[in-house]
Amino acid sequence: MRRLVVLIVLALLGAGLYGWTSSTSAVSVAGSQVSDSTFLAELSAISSTPTLQCYLDALSHTVVGPGAGAATASASSAATWANLRIEGISVANYVSTTFHYIPNAAALAEAKTSLEAELTEAASSAQYSCPGTSAQALAAMPTEMRNAQIRGQAMSTYLVSRLNTTIPLTLASLRTYYKAHVSQYDTICISIALVAPTQVSAFSAAEAKGESVAALAKQFSSDASAKKGGAYGCFAPSSSSFDSVRADVGTAKLGTFDSTPQYVSQSGSEFALFVAPTKKTATPFDNAASAVLSDIQSLNSTAANSEEESILEATAVGVNPAFGRWGAASTTSSPSVFAPALPSSIDAVDSSANLTTASTSKYK
Repeated sequence: MRRLVVLIVLALLGAGLYGWTSSTSAVSVAGSQVSDSTFLAELSAISSTPTLQCYLDALSHTVVGPGAGAATASASSAATWANLRIEGISVANYVSTTFHYIPNAAALAEAKTSLEAELTEAASSAQYSCPGTSAQALAAMPTEMRNAQIRGQAMSTYLVSRLNTTIPLTLASLRTYYKAHVSQYDTICISIALVAPTQVSAFSAAEAKGESVAALAKQFSSDASAKKGGAYGCFAPSSSSFDSVRADVGTAKLGTFDSTPQYVSQSGSEFALFVAPTKKTATPFDNAASAVLSDIQSLNSTAANSEEESILEATAVGVNPAFGRWGAASTTSSPSVFAPALPSSIDAVDSSANLTTASTSKYK
């Protein structure tokens, strides 16, 4: 599904031409259409422009390359882009008819800046070193594609602002939310234990007997921090690892390892990672503001996603069969474009040569 806060181009996948043309529309949404030629040009631009593909792959958290044949795209790539086109048009149509909103030049300029910022943030979060800037990626889009994404960004932003459940992204609102959830933004000091799978039962038994975090880490952990009783460091809301640390600690009490470990790879072997909060201190709002903003954006995104699902369920959609089929995958899912099941074949290549990823530890 489209994610309105990661707006309009959330999951563009690298692809080339699908290898099919006709006079019909690629997609139609309540009378609005995207022609086959436009749709194919968009797929071609993505596959032929490493900068554009890199940023969009970062947004999608997926790398899907061209199909095996000349001038083709994988079926999943074509279906994904068709789905995103439909979602964007549906939201734009809904906003224009329900709220009679038409973005002016200032709104479009702001949407362009916002879209470039999202592309940059996605690449940074995915640790991709893209060959160019997000502005260059946007500039590489065909004119109609670029204009549609910027307009869609503006329409989606407006829709989010009109939802009753949306928390305004103002300094006053951020302060109010922070005060109501202040404990969520404590600076957290943690200890870890990296335990071999064969030692997990013994580790849990020793913990049940009341053995301390430091003693458990020294006895069972394979991490270098074991010499320090597992002490790993302190993480403030401004840390890039804060969200991961906060999630890993969960509801564990101070001085207690989380009972449910994660399994991670280290030096080619698998280990159970246990995390324990050892100290929490209140963080001033000014130091926590970025984390508060991220949390509010996530909450707004959840509300927007629900609204979007309702919009899609009430929208008349048509899809050229060459690019996928429109329907619900199950009785509990919303309708979307999907690639029909085909006999097993290798029809995609890895485009990771265009990307540079960094191997880092979970916490940094």
